[in-house]
Amino acid sequence: MADNLKEMLTKARAAQKIVEFWPQEKVDEMVAAAAWEVFKLENAEACARMATDETKMGIYEHKLIKHQKKTIGTLRDLDGIKTVGIVEEDKEKGLIKIAKPVGVIGALTPVTNPTSTPPGNGLPILKTRNAVIFAPHPTSKGCTNLAVEYMRKGLEKVGAPVDLLQCIKEPSVELTQELMKEVDLIVATGGAGMVKAAYSAGKPAYGVGAGNAIMVVDETADLKDAAHKIFLGKTFDNATSCSSENSAVIQASIFDVMMDNLKEEGGYLCNADEKAKLKATMWPDGTHLNREIVAQPIMKIAKMAGIDAPEETKFLMVLGEKIGPEDMFGCEKLSPVLTIWKFNEFADAIDYVEKLTAFCGFGHSCGIHTTSDANMIELATKVKVSRIMVRQPQSYGNSGNYDNGMPFSMTLGCGTWGGNIVSENIGWKHFLNLTWVSQPIEPVLPNEEKLFGKHWEKFGK
Repeated sequence: MADNLKEMLTKARAAQKIVEFWPQEKVDEMVAAAAWEVFKLENAEACARMATDETKMGIYEHKLIKHQKKTIGTLRDLDGIKTVGIVEEDKEKGLIKIAKPVGVIGALTPVTNPTSTPPGNGLPILKTRNAVIFAPHPTSKGCTNLAVEYMRKGLEKVGAPVDLLQCIKEPSVELTQELMKEVDLIVATGGAGMVKAAYSAGKPAYGVGAGNAIMVVDETADLKDAAHKIFLGKTFDNATSCSSENSAVIQASIFDVMMDNLKEEGGYLCNADEKAKLKATMWPDGTHLNREIVAQPIMKIAKMAGIDAPEETKFLMVLGEKIGPEDMFGCEKLSPVLTIWKFNEFADAIDYVEKLTAFCGFGHSCGIHTTSDANMIELATKVKVSRIMVRQPQSYGNSGNYDNGMPFSMTLGCGTWGGNIVSENIGWKHFLNLTWVSQPIEPVLPNEEKLFGKHWEKFGK
């Protein structure tokens, strides 16, 4: 049955009007109800299984973990947050801020995270009293619809309008473009083409930039810990995440030991001939990543490339040579393939991060394994990324984890570096409008001596 987008939009606007002035307690009740239905084990298992079977990407057990963690982690972040009525008051300045919903949001969801993205975006959208219509990737339409249906059941149980959450059942480029033109706000989680289309739709949009996470390992790091965490981040869900470790930039003084540790974690270092075969398999035309290798088991990729890797191999490693189109291994790979680079002085590591992210992934993220606060701060100060994970698996930590303070989110803004309007994880505050109420106060006059004093001392009045 064809989707009637006009009817969906009418339903969404009617549902949003019902909850527009609901009290916080009632809003929180419906958010928890929607979250529980999509989180509880049997439903989460059904979503993860369908996602794996339908997309032919990733690992079922990892998809289940991700689905549940992103759902309950998002709910945890929303707990106690005030999104109704007066949300801020500054009596000294005479200012009151009143939170109001945006209206109807169009959410474009990716094939790589098809069931964790609906609760990741949908719960904050509900918390802010908005309605949302999800536009799934055609390859993952079934599992995305399933996740949305579970959340709708939760709304129904507590008497909330189910049409606050809707999902296009038969997605197409044309239908998604039409949706983007009609909603009040767009959230685009996915590839560069999808994000570009969202920005071109003529409506406010939150998008993401290209991911190409680079991990720096300096000589102060716990090398076994670093190798294990790089392995975890590189191989989780067969690297479906845009936050997956793509390169390891290792200091020369500890390079050999670190490589041995990575090999102990299941890394297989390709020789020059094997690297050439892998490149031809991953980028058949020289520039575009082969979809057939995305989020696939590493032994399948090795076989496709004609590489005789040991059975215990968990990920492939290649030595990086040049940063640019002549050596595409500096790009995001969305597969359990890690590129290795060697640096001498720490300034060289920063240079690698800058050049690799400029080639592919400006603004997204990088990480560092170090015990040097000075190196951590120097890297954070000089590179153009929006998030840096320290001594953590990048793909675990970027979008929120229990052992860090990052906001749980499936949509990672990359700032103007990545062509985005925000450089943070997209969440509830991005789905609100604020009305500023200004009351008169005693005049606060500028003090010329305070403002110009230092200048006057140097140059005179």
